[in-house]
Amino acid sequence: MSAQVPIAYYLVLGAILFSIGIAAFLIKRNIITIFISIELMLNAVNLTFVAFSHMWHQVSGQIFVFFVMVVAAAEAAVGLAIIIAIFRARQTLNVDQINLMKL
Repeated sequence: MSAQVPIAYYLVLGAILFSIGIAAFLIKRNIITIFISIELMLNAVNLTFVAFSHMWHQVSGQIFVFFVMVVAAAEAAVGLAIIIAIFRARQTLNVDQINLMKL
C-alpha cells in the first residue's frame, strides 16, 4: 500500500523555497549568495512543475524541467566564470563595492 503525498505539500515547499530565494537575493550583498539564491528559485519552480506534471499524468512538465535545468547549468558555468573574472579584477565579491564603470 503506497500513501501519496498531497500536491499541496509540494506547492507549499516550492513557495517556501522560492520565498527564501527571493529574501536571500534581496538581503545578501555577496555575489555568490545572490547566485545561489537564483538557483534556489529555479529549483523551487522545477519542484512545482514536477508536482503538477505528476498530478496530471503529463510528461510535458518534466520535459520543461529538463530544459530549465539545462539553462541553469549553462547559467552556472557562465555566471561562475563572470564571478571569477570580477573577483580577479576587483578583489571583492561584495556587490556594493563592485562598480564596473570604474577602472
